[in-house]
Amino acid sequence: MIPIYDAKDKTGWQARIERKAEENAGISRKVKEIIACVRRDGDAALLELTKKFDGVDLSEAGLMVSEKEYDKAAASVSAETLNLLKKAAKNIREYHSLQVREGFETSGAGYSLKQLVRPLKRVGIYVPGGKAAYPSTVLMSAVPAKVAGVSEIVMATPPDKNGKIAPIVLAAARIAGVDRVYKIGGAQAIAALAYGTQSVPAVDKIVGPGNAYVAQAKREVFGQTGIDMIAGPSEILIIADEFAEPSYVAADMLSQAEHDEMAAAILVTTSRDLAEKTAVELKKQYGTLPKAKTAAKALHSYGMAVIGETLADCAEIANIIAPEHLEIMTIEPESLLPLIENAGSIFLGAYSPEPLGDYMAGPNHILPTGGTARFSSPLSVDDFIKKSSVIKYTQSKLSEVCGDIVQFAREEGLEAHARAARIRFYKE
Repeated sequence: MIPIYDAKDKTGWQARIERKAEENAGISRKVKEIIACVRRDGDAALLELTKKFDGVDLSEAGLMVSEKEYDKAAASVSAETLNLLKKAAKNIREYHSLQVREGFETSGAGYSLKQLVRPLKRVGIYVPGGKAAYPSTVLMSAVPAKVAGVSEIVMATPPDKNGKIAPIVLAAARIAGVDRVYKIGGAQAIAALAYGTQSVPAVDKIVGPGNAYVAQAKREVFGQTGIDMIAGPSEILIIADEFAEPSYVAADMLSQAEHDEMAAAILVTTSRDLAEKTAVELKKQYGTLPKAKTAAKALHSYGMAVIGETLADCAEIANIIAPEHLEIMTIEPESLLPLIENAGSIFLGAYSPEPLGDYMAGPNHILPTGGTARFSSPLSVDDFIKKSSVIKYTQSKLSEVCGDIVQFAREEGLEAHARAARIRFYKE
């Protein structure tokens, strides 16, 4: 089911998880065409593309979810499910509330410096849909935006074959405080959010995961609007010692393998015995999954076990891979934490499985993938704010540094910069 590599065989295990960064030329060309179409034809293009790609004619029902649809969805969701969504939202809200930052001010004789922190005015969240429902992504995107103080949240998600949005997704949107929901998916949704149409308002930033077309569209519109990250296939890496339970390890690997045929599920361990037993467990468990074929293909292409000599070796491998999800399933998981530099979300111990982070713990599950955890972070309140610097000097204070400004400007060959400072004290 999965190959087992020695940690010293870097060529083998690194090639196994390689994700090509270059864009697919075919996808890029199609996305450019879709964006151009939406910019030119607005709502008419959205209706046409939704009919083409989703097989749904929304010309009569409209692109935006009505209050009536909202009410009907809320009524069809059980009280138990609504309570579940509210409980998850509460945990997400409480965790992200700890991320809220204030501006600051410092001053001295003749000067003051400030940093202002303001929320974005309007953001767009993209939620994958159509064949599946992801209310957790709604909560993970919209709740932090609300915590940050965003004034308006616009959501786009593809409709099902009947032109509907799953009731649980709409229920989550209402709980999270989404202001408008549009039945639009794919690159056309990203284009609409970035540039606006007759019915869809342009937003300041777009967040949320999606398929290759959504990811490419986010690349294309960046600059016109902000984006959070370019999401790739799901990943999990588990560091485990000889005391880890193979059935737990296998189950957690499969929790990501079922996402996507390109998902990566990796075990890094000091115990070859554990690796072999986990491989047996994977064969035993995957066949009973509803998405067994997807999981099997993912494991066949991107699943593996790597044997390190020490747990420090395992941590080094994890840092090289920089996984989206990292589980540390060892006797003393906290002792490895100082060695971990690159990971999106870290789960410590046998009773902190990855789905805990997906749904209920509170930290965000929209995470950097494809090794980008080396330089980027989970979605957070920071994604929904902007900062401005404020500078105020008196005449006497500016006179103290005028000479320095002039010298610096002339070092860079920018005489107009120098004169803009000098003119306040010397008439030339």
